[in-house]
Amino acid sequence: MTAQHPVSRWPVPRLEDLPEDIRARIVEVQEKAGFVPNVFVTLAHRPDEFRAFFAYHDALMEKEGGLTKAEREMIVVATSGANGCTYCVVAHGAILRIYAKNPRVADQVAVNFRKAEIAPRQKAMLAFALKVATDSAALADADYDAVRAHGYSDEDLWDIGAIAAFFALSNRMANLIAMRPNDEFHLLGRVPRQTGAVPRSV
Repeated sequence: MTAQHPVSRWPVPRLEDLPEDIRARIVEVQEKAGFVPNVFVTLAHRPDEFRAFFAYHDALMEKEGGLTKAEREMIVVATSGANGCTYCVVAHGAILRIYAKNPRVADQVAVNFRKAEIAPRQKAMLAFALKVATDSAALADADYDAVRAHGYSDEDLWDIGAIAAFFALSNRMANLIAMRPNDEFHLLGRVPRQTGAVPRSV
């Protein structure tokens, strides 16, 4: 963070001033990724909400089975693009590039998933996710059936919708506080990486 490019409109707490559990998580992420995604330090401004946010995040994004990790990140990138969230498009776009092993896919999904280099079933998944994100009141049986036709289960449908809904919250919080993406995210998955791992969460 610099005076010219703050990471939040609200005060960012110092690591040493944070509760022990939050400090431990941030240190763990830094050790694995090589940097601390700004979502951690900005949301740490409110520790109780930080804990609730990341508990739900982890339940949705780190579960095994059903949707692949790349598919989960596709949902985040596509819906965040529709919601105009720079932080989530940049940060989760980086993780999507890594999981998909495709340096182009995140940009394509963020702008127009229908023309992206992804499978037809994933396009159906994203069409459903975008409707949840932007017009959930209009969901009808045909929307569910269109995704089921591609082999997604009802539990998958719940995950698709829940991820879209959760990141609608995340997008709005990021825009509210003017959360700035870390510079590191812009190159992740585009060029060979020497050290570090995929951030546990962003």
